[in-house]
Amino acid sequence: MRPASGGDTTETVQMEPATETVTPLSHRSYGSRPVLELEDVSKTYPSVPPVHALIDVNLRVDEGELVGVLGPSGSGKTTLLHLMGTLDRPTSGSVRVTGLPIERLGDRHLSAVRATRIGFVFQQFFLAEHERVIDNVADGLLYAGVSQTSRRLRAMEALGRVGLAHRGSARPTELSGGERQRVGIARALVGRPAIVLADEPTGNLDQGTGQAILDLFAELNDEGATIVVITHDRSVAARLPRRVELLDGRIVFDGLVARPGVARPGVARPGTGEI
Repeated sequence: MRPASGGDTTETVQMEPATETVTPLSHRSYGSRPVLELEDVSKTYPSVPPVHALIDVNLRVDEGELVGVLGPSGSGKTTLLHLMGTLDRPTSGSVRVTGLPIERLGDRHLSAVRATRIGFVFQQFFLAEHERVIDNVADGLLYAGVSQTSRRLRAMEALGRVGLAHRGSARPTELSGGERQRVGIARALVGRPAIVLADEPTGNLDQGTGQAILDLFAELNDEGATIVVITHDRSVAARLPRRVELLDGRIVFDGLVARPGVARPGVARPGTGEI
């Protein structure tokens, strides 16, 4: 894979078992509303020597996009996730969530941003096994200032979106791995966030169940959800319309992806200016 170069070129990369057509996004016109923006972002952890986890990262995710962030261990994926999710602040540069610069916000304001504008999906599910499914989902609204009655109503709505409205009274221990992850996705959606960040969401699932979760993400994206999937698995990233590749703390590729019979047609929504 070559890094994106200037110009509206298309390169074809042979992958097994299908051909992958990739359109680099080094130059795109703006149009849709940005949900997440990183501008010249670097993150350095103090040590001897210092660890430069992210270096001059520029990334824009627009409303309605479904994006895969791909990279091996040590590439900076986790650091990027923490910055996108307002769990950490950049050493330099700007991170904006729905236009709000997180580096300028206090801890209390950041907590409010996380509670109302960002949904998280985790590899390990993190469900309370002693609580019913509906309560696990409703817990996603605990810090959003929503009444208990409204929390439960919205939890049932979110469970319906992931195909689990009939399992609201079950305990997580009674669910399969795929169902548990669907509950985690419902919890991420219940607050009607501007963006959902999914960290290795298929990592604890078998291949078939993992594919079903990716299909669900595609359906939710068709309904308007903005989703970023963080993964080390190239086959997962290949299922998503846009792929951003990280290596040694830098974005080395950002492009739209189309695989016959696999990926849905990618819509060239606005993103960064240049990588």
